[in-house]
Amino acid sequence: MKIPVIKKLVETYSLEELQAAEEALAEEQQPTIEIGGDDEGEQLTHAFAAVWIKEKVDAGEDFKVALRAYTSMVRGSIS
Repeated sequence: MKIPVIKKLVETYSLEELQAAEEALAEEQQPTIEIGGDDEGEQLTHAFAAVWIKEKVDAGEDFKVALRAYTSMVRGSIS
């Protein structure tokens, strides 16, 4: 998971574009937007994270707060 890639996605694309890209990747198809990552799995991770964070940002939450909440959630699921 690369934070700069997620940040760029959140800043560049709409929630609808991100959701469509996430769905395309989940169905092993090529998304219509460019998503950085070493492989399809990492690209899907970036798309999922960007969707989650974008939803929070669109609801008025600060990007950094939403990002911290997401990374905390991920760390919690790994532990």
